[in-house]
Amino acid sequence: MLHLPRGLAAVLVVSCAFALSGCAWFDRQTGKSEEKDATYQERPIDQIYADAWKKLNNSDWAEAAKQFAEVERQHPYSVWARRASLMSAYCYYQANKYVEAVAASDNYISLHPGSKEVPYAFYLKAVSLYEQIVDVERDQSNTEAALVALQDVVQRFPDSEYARDATLKIDLTLDHLAGKQMTVGRYYLYKGDYIGAINRFRVVVEQYQKTTQIAEALERLTECYYALGLAKEAQTAAAVLGHNYPGSPWYEDAYNVLKKENLKPVEDKGSWISRAFDKVL
Repeated sequence: MLHLPRGLAAVLVVSCAFALSGCAWFDRQTGKSEEKDATYQERPIDQIYADAWKKLNNSDWAEAAKQFAEVERQHPYSVWARRASLMSAYCYYQANKYVEAVAASDNYISLHPGSKEVPYAFYLKAVSLYEQIVDVERDQSNTEAALVALQDVVQRFPDSEYARDATLKIDLTLDHLAGKQMTVGRYYLYKGDYIGAINRFRVVVEQYQKTTQIAEALERLTECYYALGLAKEAQTAAAVLGHNYPGSPWYEDAYNVLKKENLKPVEDKGSWISRAFDKVL
């Protein structure tokens, strides 16, 4: 469960208490008509807010989200609208309605960019996208969107309480994207499409060196280059693997591939593999 930050929770609890105390005066001040018609039923703002909070306390997240959204819809210029907008996003997240949570978060960010709660709105959007990440066998559009949103949190609010969690999720997201490349690369490798496989493993080496996928990517490159008869590239992949991950079982596999032709891991400094690692290490 995603918890509200302490400051935001305090504000909302006070707001809720105020609502439950019977602040019907607000609607009188706005001059809103309480007449109802067949298509639209306007309610006092304190009633909607109180109903929303009751739903929240009962963990009826989806209905709570709708009620908070109704506050903004019926009373968009009230002091309640900003608070309700963010609570709607939060409740949609808790209800696992992540698409709605992202939309509500975006709405809050666009309407209240200077709010002190806006870092939480960015974070809520990011984790809602993160929760939509699917397995590596499927399209990774949500993963890419989650990565951008998480990086946005870290870059915009590096000193916030959300930056650390966002950073951890960034690492997991990058690993997931690397895993997608590995899945496709393995498929090409097993089909004998070595060029197609190399292109996928190369993406991992050049873009995802800090993920858990890198050692296998280097071993697979050793296999592919060996199969194509490109001994220097195969030796370089194995050498870089051995230098950076000497105790990895993937290095043992790469070494055994070369051993078939009495080759040894030798790094060619002119290889793209060597240059890629020189940029990072």
